[in-house]
Amino acid sequence: MQAITGIGLRQPHYAAVIAALQARTLALPFVEVHSENFFADGGAALQVLHAVRAHTAVSLHGVGLALGSAAGLDPWHLERLARLVERIEPVRVSDHASFARVALADAVVHAADLLPIAFTTASLDILAANVQQVQDRLRRPIAVENLSAYLAWADDALAEPAFFNTLARRTGCALLLDVNNLVVNALNDGAEPVVAACAWIDALDPAIVAEVHLAGYSEQHGIVIDDHGSRVHAPVWEVYAHAMRRLGPRPTLIEWDTDVPALEVLLDEAAQADAVAALGMALPA
Repeated sequence: MQAITGIGLRQPHYAAVIAALQARTLALPFVEVHSENFFADGGAALQVLHAVRAHTAVSLHGVGLALGSAAGLDPWHLERLARLVERIEPVRVSDHASFARVALADAVVHAADLLPIAFTTASLDILAANVQQVQDRLRRPIAVENLSAYLAWADDALAEPAFFNTLARRTGCALLLDVNNLVVNALNDGAEPVVAACAWIDALDPAIVAEVHLAGYSEQHGIVIDDHGSRVHAPVWEVYAHAMRRLGPRPTLIEWDTDVPALEVLLDEAAQADAVAALGMALPA
C-alpha cells in the first residue's frame, strides 16, 4: 500500500526535513502545519513552508477560526488564511468544530482556546453559516475536526456523528476525523474507549472523511488530556485500524505538539500508522 501518513512540521525539524526532501532521502505524502504560524507576508517561517511545498504537499490546519462562534468570524483572520492558501496551494485546509469568539459589550473577545459547541440545531446553523463563509472566501471545501471536549452542554440534542453528517451535507465540507479525540472523550465519559469510538465511526457517512489525526494523550489529575505529547496509545491504534477497515485509506497525520521528539520518532510513528492501516484494510469488515 502506498504511504498515506504525514507528520506535523515543527520548528525543531525544519532544517532536517528540508534537507532530506531535497536529497530525496525522505518521502512524505504530506506535512501539516498550523496555519496561523505562517500568516506573515514574509520572513523565515514562510520561506521554510515554500521550501517544503516545493517537494511535498502541505495541509493547513487552523486553530483560530472559531467556526462555531455565534459572534461570527474574524475578517482579518479569514483574509490572512485566504492569502496563505493562495501562496501555498495546500492539499487540504481544516479547522475545528469549536467556538472562541464572544461578543462582550461593544467588543468581541477571543478565548484563545478550542471551546466545545453544543450539538443542537441552533449550533449547527451557526457552524454551517461560518463554514460556508470560509469556503466561499477560499473557493474550496474545508475539513472540520471533531473536538476533544472536557464538558458537555445540557441542551445537547443531536448525536455528534449525525451532527457532522448533516454539516457536510448542508455545506459540502468534509470531516477531519481525530481518532485520538474520540478515545479521549470516551475515557473521560467512563466508556469502553474502543467500543465507543468504533461505534462513533460506524455512524458516520464514510464519504465525508477527508483526513484522520492520530496523537498521544496523558492522564493528569484524574482526567485524560489530548496533549499531543507522546506516542499513539494502543486503544487509538485499534480504533484507527477499524476506521481504515470501515472508511478505506484516508490521508493520516501524526500530531505531536508538546515535548516534540526527534524526527526519527515521528517518522517511526508514521510508518506504524501505514502498517496499521494496511492491516486494518486487509481484515474483513
